[in-house]
Order: sequence, then C-alpha cells, then structure tokens
Amino acid sequence: MPDDPTQERVDATRNRARLLEAAARLVADQGAKHVTMHEVAQEAGVGKGTLFRRFGDRNGLLLALIDDVEAEFHEAYTFGPPPLGPGAPARDRLTAFGCALIERIADDADLGPALGRQIPCDRRHASHYGQAFHRHVSALLREAGVEGDHDMLAHAMLAFVNLETVNYLRGDSQVTTARLRSTWADLVRRVTGADAHDGRTAEP
Repeated sequence: MPDDPTQERVDATRNRARLLEAAARLVADQGAKHVTMHEVAQEAGVGKGTLFRRFGDRNGLLLALIDDVEAEFHEAYTFGPPPLGPGAPARDRLTAFGCALIERIADDADLGPALGRQIPCDRRHASHYGQAFHRHVSALLREAGVEGDHDMLAHAMLAFVNLETVNYLRGDSQVTTARLRSTWADLVRRVTGADAHDGRTAEP
C-alpha cells in the first residue's frame, strides 16, 4: 500500500514543531549559546540524524526558532497600532521601528536577539526575518518620499541597529540605550528630510 503523502506532511509538521519546542525549552533553561544539536535531539526524543535532515545544521535550527520568535514583532510592525504599525506617517513608523529594535537588543530577556547573537551575520541577514526587516525599512523610505536607492539606504540604516553595532556601542563604548534611540531618530529625520518638510521633530 503506498504511503499517504498527506499523512507524511502532517507528521513532518508535527515533528518540526516538537523539535522547535524542545530547542525553545533548552534555550530558556540554558541560554542559546549552550544549546547543541545533540541535546535538542535528546530533548525531543529523536535521532540526531533526523534533526540534521530537518534543519541542516545548528544555525538552521536557530534560524527556524528565531522565525517563530520574531512572528509577534512582525505582527506588531505590520498590523499593530501606530506608530510602530500602520496609521502613522512613514517617518514616525521608521523611528518607532528602529527604536524598538534597539530596545529589544538592550533587553537581555528578549529571545530574538539572544538567538541572533549565535547566528553568523550573513545567515542572519539572509534569513526570513532579516529580509523582512529590510523590506519594511525600504518600503517606509519609499513611502516617506525619500529620493535615492531605497534598497541600499535601508541596508545603511539597518547597519546602525544591527546586533553587532548595538552590542559594541552599548558594551565597549558604553553608549546608553537612550542615546542610541535619540541618534536613530535623528538619522531618520535627516534621511527623510522631516525638519525641512514641516519643522516637526519626531519623538524617539
């Protein structure tokens, strides 16, 4: 009797969820830095080979986990209340978005940045959530009427609020979170020409 492809998909989905739940428990207990593929397989009650076939490597597992973790933030900046969500001017949404990223990186309890610190920069930027951040900033720049290459400007702006930059500035340079937020708001004003347009200063 041939295998039922529908049942196979259901089983694969169930196994994926079980593996991610196991990984999330271990991250919560031990911190992302200490979680290994062997421990996740043991926690989920599967062979390590199954885990590698499903996610490729440890980075693939963490990226899948971080996509789940970032779903709530994606919902907030895509559909939530303004100024982070729709309903506010594009430059105010852009200010709120960058400030939210800075606050999240500064929050040791936020699982998103904690996982992101364990993933190489190139894999993180190419991930689903990394690309979503870039598309969002690029779209807001376009909506704000900024002239120029929105794609590259979005890369330039996100470089200020990525994990490596914020970690370095807060750690080695002892820059406060409030100063980082204020600088992001100033950057948004300068890029969007907000002061020149209406003389209004957006709050960080």
